[in-house]
Amino acid sequence: MTTLFVSDLHLDPARPDITALFGRFLDGEARGADALYILGDLFEAWVGDDDPSQAGALVADRLRALADAGVPAYFIRGNRDFLLGEAYAARCGMTLLDDPTVVDLYGTPTLLLHGDLLCTDDTAYQQFRAQTRSPQWQAQFLAQPLAGRLAFAAQARAASQARYGELVAKGMAETIGDVAPATVQEWFARHGVQRMIHGHTHRPAFHDEGEGRSRIVLGDWYEQGSVLRVSADGCDLARL
Repeated sequence: MTTLFVSDLHLDPARPDITALFGRFLDGEARGADALYILGDLFEAWVGDDDPSQAGALVADRLRALADAGVPAYFIRGNRDFLLGEAYAARCGMTLLDDPTVVDLYGTPTLLLHGDLLCTDDTAYQQFRAQTRSPQWQAQFLAQPLAGRLAFAAQARAASQARYGELVAKGMAETIGDVAPATVQEWFARHGVQRMIHGHTHRPAFHDEGEGRSRIVLGDWYEQGSVLRVSADGCDLARL
């Protein structure tokens, strides 16, 4: 049997083909899995569980069908959908996990996380992350009318794209946008594991971190799907 991992789908009305691809994945390969883990950024933006996204409605229906078929689904919030809450998770029949979480995969303790916490060289983002994860900020934000929250999300995406463009122009995007090696080693030691799986950086790869430690980075779903298959026999990272 196999456990499946995906992240960084960034589902959005502007890319209905990717939403449809994920629907087929849930109705197909995922039905034969031991479990499905979604490690954040399932949606391009999520402004609360009253978000009217058509992608959100489709995913909820397909994930509920997956759960009804006996396949558990687990979700770690990402930097784009950190406001996804218990109400939507219940609608999907999936379980919310803390970021990070350690799970046992066929006898190997494995640290799962979205991945943005490892990008500590990006101090401006880490400050923004700390602010928006506070219960007070989230309560105030979710109390706003839906239209205002949607407008904020659009502005935040535009600001993020503009900042990324600035980093590219300065030749800093590769370092600032990737994980900090010292932080990776710190997290291995802190959690006492030899394997780590995360997304966020959109740099799918297997990394040998030394001393028997391995780090697996999931791919994004911008041009095609990407899935990590983990079994007792090993790991396979592939495009769909």
